[in-house]
Amino acid sequence: MTEQSKSGRISGSGRRRRQPTKGRRAVTAVAWGAAALVALGGTGLGYVYFKLNGNLQGVDINAQLGTDRPENVDNGSMDILVLGSDSRSGDNGDYGRDEGTARSDTAMVVHVYEGHRTASVVSVPRDTLVERPDCTDAKGKRVAGEDRAMFNTAYEVGGPACAVKTVESLSGIRMDHYIEVDFTGFKKLIDELGGVEITTTKAIRDSKSHLDLEPGTHTLDGEQSLGLVRTRKSVGDGSDLGRIQLQQAFIKAFIDQVKDVGVLTNPKKLVDLADTATKAITPDSELDSVDELMGFAKGLSKLGAEDVQMITLPVEYDRTDPNRVVPLEQAGQQVWTALRADLPIPASATKDAAKGQADGVVR
Repeated sequence: MTEQSKSGRISGSGRRRRQPTKGRRAVTAVAWGAAALVALGGTGLGYVYFKLNGNLQGVDINAQLGTDRPENVDNGSMDILVLGSDSRSGDNGDYGRDEGTARSDTAMVVHVYEGHRTASVVSVPRDTLVERPDCTDAKGKRVAGEDRAMFNTAYEVGGPACAVKTVESLSGIRMDHYIEVDFTGFKKLIDELGGVEITTTKAIRDSKSHLDLEPGTHTLDGEQSLGLVRTRKSVGDGSDLGRIQLQQAFIKAFIDQVKDVGVLTNPKKLVDLADTATKAITPDSELDSVDELMGFAKGLSKLGAEDVQMITLPVEYDRTDPNRVVPLEQAGQQVWTALRADLPIPASATKDAAKGQADGVVR
Protein backbone atom coordinates (compact mmCIF):
# COMPACT_ATOMS: atom_id res chain seq x y z
CA MET A 1 0.00 0.00 0.00
CA THR A 2 1.28 3.49 -0.83
CA GLU A 3 1.87 6.21 1.73
CA GLN A 4 -0.93 8.12 0.03
CA SER A 5 -3.46 5.35 0.52
CA LYS A 6 -2.36 4.71 4.10
CA SER A 7 -3.11 8.33 4.92
CA GLY A 8 -6.77 7.66 4.35
CA ARG A 9 -7.05 9.06 0.80
CA ILE A 10 -8.57 6.95 -1.91
CA SER A 11 -6.10 5.84 -4.57
CA GLY A 12 -6.91 5.40 -8.24
CA SER A 13 -8.36 7.89 -10.72
CA GLY A 14 -10.49 10.88 -9.85
CA ARG A 15 -10.25 13.55 -7.21
CA ARG A 16 -9.90 12.78 -3.53
CA ARG A 17 -12.52 13.53 -0.93
CA ARG A 18 -11.71 15.78 1.99
CA GLN A 19 -10.83 13.99 5.19
CA PRO A 20 -13.61 13.39 7.78
CA THR A 21 -13.95 15.97 10.51
CA LYS A 22 -13.53 14.95 14.14
CA GLY A 23 -16.26 15.61 16.70
CA ARG A 24 -17.74 14.63 20.00
CA ARG A 25 -18.30 10.99 20.82
CA ALA A 26 -21.88 10.21 19.78
CA VAL A 27 -21.74 6.65 18.54
CA THR A 28 -23.86 5.36 15.71
CA ALA A 29 -24.22 2.18 13.71
CA VAL A 30 -25.67 2.40 10.24
CA ALA A 31 -25.01 -1.25 9.39
CA TRP A 32 -23.42 -4.36 10.86
CA GLY A 33 -19.85 -3.59 9.95
CA ALA A 34 -20.16 0.15 10.51
CA ALA A 35 -21.79 -0.56 13.85
CA ALA A 36 -18.79 -2.55 14.99
CA LEU A 37 -16.47 0.29 14.07
CA VAL A 38 -18.47 3.17 15.47
CA ALA A 39 -18.93 1.39 18.78
CA LEU A 40 -15.21 2.05 19.22
CA GLY A 41 -15.35 5.67 18.05
CA GLY A 42 -13.66 8.35 20.13
CA THR A 43 -12.15 5.95 22.66
CA GLY A 44 -8.56 5.26 23.71
CA LEU A 45 -7.29 1.95 22.34
CA GLY A 46 -3.54 2.51 22.50
CA TYR A 47 -2.88 -0.12 25.15
CA VAL A 48 -4.38 -2.88 23.04
CA TYR A 49 -3.11 -1.47 19.74
CA PHE A 50 -1.02 -4.41 18.63
CA LYS A 51 -3.57 -7.02 19.61
CA LEU A 52 -6.30 -5.29 17.66
CA ASN A 53 -4.08 -4.69 14.63
CA GLY A 54 -3.41 -8.41 14.56
CA ASN A 55 -7.14 -9.10 14.29
CA LEU A 56 -7.57 -7.05 11.12
CA GLN A 57 -7.21 -8.56 7.66
CA GLY A 58 -7.94 -6.06 4.89
CA VAL A 59 -8.91 -6.47 1.23
CA ASP A 60 -7.16 -4.24 -1.33
CA ILE A 61 -10.21 -3.21 -3.35
CA ASN A 62 -8.41 -0.40 -5.18
CA ALA A 63 -5.71 -2.69 -6.55
CA GLN A 64 -8.25 -5.21 -7.84
CA LEU A 65 -10.51 -2.63 -9.47
CA GLY A 66 -7.86 -0.38 -11.00
CA THR A 67 -8.88 2.93 -12.55
CA ASP A 68 -12.05 1.91 -14.39
CA ARG A 69 -14.36 3.37 -11.76
CA PRO A 70 -16.71 6.33 -11.25
CA GLU A 71 -15.16 9.71 -10.51
CA ASN A 72 -14.27 10.31 -6.89
CA VAL A 73 -16.25 13.52 -6.37
CA ASP A 74 -14.60 16.00 -4.01
CA ASN A 75 -17.65 17.26 -2.09
CA GLY A 76 -16.84 16.17 1.47
CA SER A 77 -19.19 13.16 1.42
CA MET A 78 -18.26 9.51 1.93
CA ASP A 79 -19.75 6.29 0.49
CA ILE A 80 -19.33 2.86 2.07
CA LEU A 81 -20.50 -0.55 0.90
CA VAL A 82 -21.39 -2.71 3.91
CA LEU A 83 -21.95 -6.43 3.29
CA GLY A 84 -23.12 -9.21 5.57
CA SER A 85 -21.67 -12.47 4.30
CA ASP A 86 -23.70 -15.70 4.40
CA SER A 87 -20.71 -18.04 4.26
CA ARG A 88 -21.57 -21.37 5.91
CA SER A 89 -17.97 -22.27 6.74
CA GLY A 90 -16.71 -22.75 10.30
CA ASP A 91 -19.10 -21.73 13.08
CA ASN A 92 -21.50 -20.35 10.48
CA GLY A 93 -22.33 -23.93 9.46
CA ASP A 94 -25.17 -23.89 11.98
CA TYR A 95 -27.13 -21.86 9.42
CA GLY A 96 -26.84 -24.22 6.46
CA ARG A 97 -24.59 -26.48 4.43
CA ASP A 98 -21.15 -25.20 3.44
CA GLU A 99 -21.01 -25.21 -0.37
CA GLY A 100 -17.57 -23.62 -0.53
CA THR A 101 -18.85 -20.18 -1.53
CA ALA A 102 -20.48 -17.19 0.13
CA ARG A 103 -23.02 -14.60 -0.93
CA SER A 104 -23.77 -11.09 0.23
CA ASP A 105 -26.76 -11.83 2.43
CA THR A 106 -27.13 -8.15 3.32
CA ALA A 107 -25.93 -5.18 1.28
CA MET A 108 -26.16 -1.52 2.25
CA VAL A 109 -24.75 1.55 0.54
CA VAL A 110 -24.06 4.10 3.27
CA HIS A 111 -23.78 7.72 2.11
CA VAL A 112 -22.46 10.13 4.74
CA TYR A 113 -23.21 13.72 3.76
CA GLU A 114 -20.75 16.61 3.83
CA GLY A 115 -20.11 17.62 7.43
CA HIS A 116 -20.84 14.04 8.54
CA ARG A 117 -23.93 15.00 10.54
CA THR A 118 -26.47 13.07 8.47
CA ALA A 119 -26.45 9.89 6.39
CA SER A 120 -28.62 7.89 4.02
CA VAL A 121 -28.57 4.10 3.80
CA VAL A 122 -29.80 2.29 0.69
CA SER A 123 -30.42 -1.44 1.16
CA VAL A 124 -29.99 -3.47 -2.04
CA PRO A 125 -32.16 -6.62 -2.04
CA ARG A 126 -29.99 -9.67 -2.59
CA ASP A 127 -32.52 -11.06 -5.09
CA THR A 128 -32.32 -7.99 -7.34
CA LEU A 129 -31.64 -8.85 -10.98
CA VAL A 130 -28.84 -6.61 -12.28
CA GLU A 131 -26.34 -6.41 -15.09
CA ARG A 132 -23.23 -7.73 -13.37
CA PRO A 133 -20.07 -6.29 -14.96
CA ASP A 134 -16.87 -8.15 -15.81
CA CYS A 135 -14.56 -8.18 -12.81
CA THR A 136 -11.39 -9.73 -11.39
CA ASP A 137 -11.34 -11.86 -8.26
CA ALA A 138 -8.72 -11.83 -5.48
CA LYS A 139 -6.56 -14.33 -7.38
CA GLY A 140 -6.50 -12.19 -10.50
CA LYS A 141 -8.90 -14.42 -12.42
CA ARG A 142 -11.30 -12.67 -14.80
CA VAL A 143 -14.97 -13.24 -14.01
CA ALA A 144 -17.33 -12.69 -16.94
CA GLY A 145 -20.28 -10.38 -16.48
CA GLU A 146 -23.87 -11.54 -16.78
CA ASP A 147 -27.25 -10.03 -17.65
CA ARG A 148 -30.09 -10.56 -15.18
CA ALA A 149 -27.75 -11.90 -12.53
CA MET A 150 -28.84 -11.91 -8.91
CA PHE A 151 -27.08 -9.10 -7.09
CA ASN A 152 -25.62 -11.34 -4.39
CA THR A 153 -23.87 -13.58 -6.94
CA ALA A 154 -21.34 -10.79 -7.53
CA TYR A 155 -19.73 -11.56 -4.18
CA GLU A 156 -20.11 -15.29 -4.73
CA VAL A 157 -18.23 -15.40 -8.04
CA GLY A 158 -15.76 -12.55 -7.60
CA GLY A 159 -15.51 -11.66 -3.92
CA PRO A 160 -15.54 -8.17 -2.40
CA ALA A 161 -14.06 -6.35 -5.40
CA CYS A 162 -16.72 -7.75 -7.73
CA ALA A 163 -19.44 -6.73 -5.26
CA VAL A 164 -18.04 -3.20 -5.13
CA LYS A 165 -17.78 -3.00 -8.92
CA THR A 166 -21.38 -4.19 -9.29
CA VAL A 167 -22.61 -1.51 -6.86
CA GLU A 168 -20.56 1.16 -8.61
CA SER A 169 -21.96 0.05 -11.98
CA LEU A 170 -25.50 0.12 -10.62
CA SER A 171 -25.23 3.48 -8.85
CA GLY A 172 -22.56 5.41 -10.73
CA ILE A 173 -21.07 6.24 -7.32
CA ARG A 174 -17.51 5.38 -6.31
CA MET A 175 -17.30 3.51 -3.00
CA ASP A 176 -14.73 5.03 -0.65
CA HIS A 177 -14.73 2.02 1.68
CA TYR A 178 -15.84 -1.57 2.01
CA ILE A 179 -16.73 -3.39 5.24
CA GLU A 180 -17.84 -7.01 5.57
CA VAL A 181 -19.09 -8.83 8.68
CA ASP A 182 -20.02 -12.49 9.11
CA PHE A 183 -22.71 -14.28 11.10
CA THR A 184 -20.57 -15.39 14.01
CA GLY A 185 -18.94 -11.99 14.48
CA PHE A 186 -22.33 -10.31 14.47
CA LYS A 187 -23.66 -12.62 17.20
CA LYS A 188 -20.62 -12.11 19.40
CA LEU A 189 -20.77 -8.34 19.05
CA ILE A 190 -24.40 -8.23 20.17
CA ASP A 191 -23.61 -10.47 23.15
CA GLU A 192 -20.70 -8.21 24.16
CA LEU A 193 -23.07 -5.25 24.07
CA GLY A 194 -25.49 -7.05 26.39
CA GLY A 195 -28.21 -7.52 23.80
CA VAL A 196 -30.48 -5.16 21.87
CA GLU A 197 -33.98 -4.15 22.97
CA ILE A 198 -36.71 -4.24 20.33
CA THR A 199 -40.50 -4.21 20.38
CA THR A 200 -42.54 -6.50 18.14
CA THR A 201 -46.09 -5.57 17.21
CA LYS A 202 -46.85 -9.07 15.93
CA ALA A 203 -45.63 -12.56 16.79
CA ILE A 204 -42.59 -13.68 14.77
CA ARG A 205 -42.11 -17.43 14.42
CA ASP A 206 -39.60 -18.59 11.87
CA SER A 207 -38.19 -22.12 11.95
CA LYS A 208 -35.40 -21.34 9.47
CA SER A 209 -34.00 -18.45 11.50
CA HIS A 210 -34.77 -20.19 14.83
CA LEU A 211 -36.77 -17.20 16.05
CA ASP A 212 -39.90 -17.35 18.22
CA LEU A 213 -41.08 -14.01 19.63
CA GLU A 214 -44.44 -12.98 21.06
CA PRO A 215 -45.70 -9.40 20.57
CA GLY A 216 -44.04 -7.11 23.09
CA THR A 217 -40.65 -5.79 24.18
CA HIS A 218 -37.64 -8.13 24.11
CA THR A 219 -33.92 -7.88 24.76
CA LEU A 220 -32.42 -10.03 22.02
CA ASP A 221 -29.10 -11.80 22.51
CA GLY A 222 -26.72 -12.42 19.60
CA GLU A 223 -28.42 -15.61 18.43
CA GLN A 224 -31.87 -14.02 18.49
CA SER A 225 -30.63 -10.84 16.81
CA LEU A 226 -29.13 -12.86 14.00
CA GLY A 227 -32.41 -14.75 13.70
CA LEU A 228 -34.33 -11.48 13.44
CA VAL A 229 -32.22 -9.96 10.68
CA ARG A 230 -32.40 -13.24 8.74
CA THR A 231 -36.15 -13.77 9.16
CA ARG A 232 -37.98 -13.76 5.86
CA LYS A 233 -40.81 -16.22 5.24
CA SER A 234 -42.80 -15.44 8.39
CA VAL A 235 -43.12 -11.65 7.97
CA GLY A 236 -44.86 -9.46 5.43
CA ASP A 237 -45.15 -11.05 2.01
CA GLY A 238 -42.29 -13.49 2.71
CA SER A 239 -39.90 -11.68 0.38
CA ASP A 240 -36.42 -10.32 0.95
CA LEU A 241 -38.01 -6.86 1.05
CA GLY A 242 -39.75 -7.74 4.33
CA ARG A 243 -36.49 -9.00 5.80
CA ILE A 244 -34.82 -5.71 4.87
CA GLN A 245 -37.49 -3.82 6.80
CA LEU A 246 -36.70 -5.93 9.88
CA GLN A 247 -32.98 -5.27 9.40
CA GLN A 248 -33.48 -1.53 9.17
CA ALA A 249 -35.67 -1.45 12.29
CA PHE A 250 -33.09 -3.52 14.17
CA ILE A 251 -30.25 -1.19 13.17
CA LYS A 252 -32.17 1.81 14.51
CA ALA A 253 -32.64 -0.02 17.83
CA PHE A 254 -28.98 -1.04 17.83
CA ILE A 255 -27.85 2.56 17.42
CA ASP A 256 -29.76 3.53 20.56
CA GLN A 257 -28.39 0.52 22.44
CA VAL A 258 -24.77 1.32 21.64
CA LYS A 259 -25.20 4.83 23.02
CA ASP A 260 -26.18 3.41 26.40
CA VAL A 261 -23.33 0.91 26.80
CA GLY A 262 -20.99 3.26 28.65
CA VAL A 263 -17.71 1.80 27.39
CA LEU A 264 -15.74 4.88 28.46
CA THR A 265 -16.38 4.08 32.11
CA ASN A 266 -15.70 0.36 31.75
CA PRO A 267 -12.20 -0.40 30.36
CA LYS A 268 -12.77 -4.16 30.26
CA LYS A 269 -15.98 -3.68 28.30
CA LEU A 270 -14.10 -1.43 25.90
CA VAL A 271 -11.33 -3.97 25.30
CA ASP A 272 -13.77 -6.84 24.85
CA LEU A 273 -15.86 -4.83 22.39
CA ALA A 274 -12.80 -3.72 20.44
CA ASP A 275 -11.46 -7.27 20.27
CA THR A 276 -14.80 -8.68 19.12
CA ALA A 277 -15.41 -5.93 16.57
CA THR A 278 -12.01 -6.16 14.91
CA LYS A 279 -12.35 -9.94 14.63
CA ALA A 280 -15.86 -9.64 13.18
CA ILE A 281 -15.08 -7.46 10.19
CA THR A 282 -13.11 -7.59 6.96
CA PRO A 283 -12.49 -3.98 5.85
CA ASP A 284 -10.82 -2.59 2.77
CA SER A 285 -7.06 -2.10 2.99
CA GLU A 286 -7.43 1.57 3.92
CA LEU A 287 -9.22 0.60 7.15
CA ASP A 288 -7.10 -2.38 8.19
CA SER A 289 -5.30 -0.76 11.12
CA VAL A 290 -6.48 0.63 14.45
CA ASP A 291 -5.38 4.15 13.49
CA GLU A 292 -7.38 4.06 10.26
CA LEU A 293 -10.45 2.60 11.95
CA MET A 294 -10.30 5.26 14.64
CA GLY A 295 -10.16 8.03 12.06
CA PHE A 296 -13.06 6.46 10.19
CA ALA A 297 -15.16 6.06 13.35
CA LYS A 298 -14.51 9.63 14.47
CA GLY A 299 -15.64 10.80 11.06
CA LEU A 300 -19.04 9.25 11.87
CA SER A 301 -19.14 10.34 15.49
CA LYS A 302 -21.66 13.14 14.96
CA LEU A 303 -24.34 10.76 13.71
CA GLY A 304 -27.23 9.51 15.80
CA ALA A 305 -30.18 7.26 14.94
CA GLU A 306 -32.37 10.26 14.17
CA ASP A 307 -29.79 11.47 11.63
CA VAL A 308 -29.89 8.35 9.44
CA GLN A 309 -32.42 7.95 6.62
CA MET A 310 -32.91 4.31 5.60
CA ILE A 311 -34.59 3.16 2.40
CA THR A 312 -34.63 0.12 0.13
CA LEU A 313 -33.55 0.49 -3.49
CA PRO A 314 -36.83 1.04 -5.41
CA VAL A 315 -37.72 -2.25 -7.09
CA GLU A 316 -40.68 -4.15 -8.48
CA TYR A 317 -41.30 -7.89 -8.67
CA ASP A 318 -39.93 -9.44 -11.83
CA ARG A 319 -42.69 -10.28 -14.28
CA THR A 320 -41.19 -13.61 -15.31
CA ASP A 321 -40.00 -14.70 -11.86
CA PRO A 322 -41.95 -13.39 -8.85
CA ASN A 323 -39.17 -14.60 -6.54
CA ARG A 324 -36.87 -11.93 -7.98
CA VAL A 325 -37.05 -8.14 -8.15
CA VAL A 326 -35.79 -5.64 -10.71
CA PRO A 327 -34.83 -2.00 -10.11
CA LEU A 328 -37.32 0.69 -11.03
CA GLU A 329 -35.09 2.58 -13.43
CA GLN A 330 -36.45 6.09 -13.05
CA ALA A 331 -36.92 5.86 -9.28
CA GLY A 332 -33.50 4.28 -8.83
CA GLN A 333 -31.90 7.10 -10.78
CA GLN A 334 -33.60 9.58 -8.44
CA VAL A 335 -31.88 7.84 -5.52
CA TRP A 336 -28.41 7.66 -7.05
CA THR A 337 -28.58 11.15 -8.58
CA ALA A 338 -29.44 12.62 -5.17
CA LEU A 339 -26.55 10.85 -3.47
CA ARG A 340 -24.08 11.78 -6.19
CA ALA A 341 -25.07 15.41 -5.63
CA ASP A 342 -24.89 14.93 -1.83
CA LEU A 343 -28.62 15.70 -1.52
CA PRO A 344 -31.38 13.98 0.52
CA ILE A 345 -33.22 11.16 -1.23
CA PRO A 346 -36.64 12.49 -2.34
CA ALA A 347 -39.68 10.72 -0.93
CA SER A 348 -41.05 10.35 -4.45
CA ALA A 349 -38.27 7.88 -5.28
CA THR A 350 -39.82 5.11 -3.18
CA LYS A 351 -43.48 5.97 -3.64
CA ASP A 352 -44.32 3.26 -6.20
CA ALA A 353 -41.76 0.64 -5.16
CA ALA A 354 -42.60 -2.85 -3.88
CA LYS A 355 -42.76 -2.69 -0.08
CA GLY A 356 -42.48 -6.19 1.39
CA GLN A 357 -45.31 -5.51 3.86
CA ALA A 358 -43.26 -5.96 7.05
CA ASP A 359 -43.01 -2.30 8.02
CA GLY A 360 -43.97 -1.71 11.65
CA VAL A 361 -43.53 -5.33 12.78
CA VAL A 362 -40.45 -4.26 14.77
CA ARG A 363 -39.94 -0.87 16.36
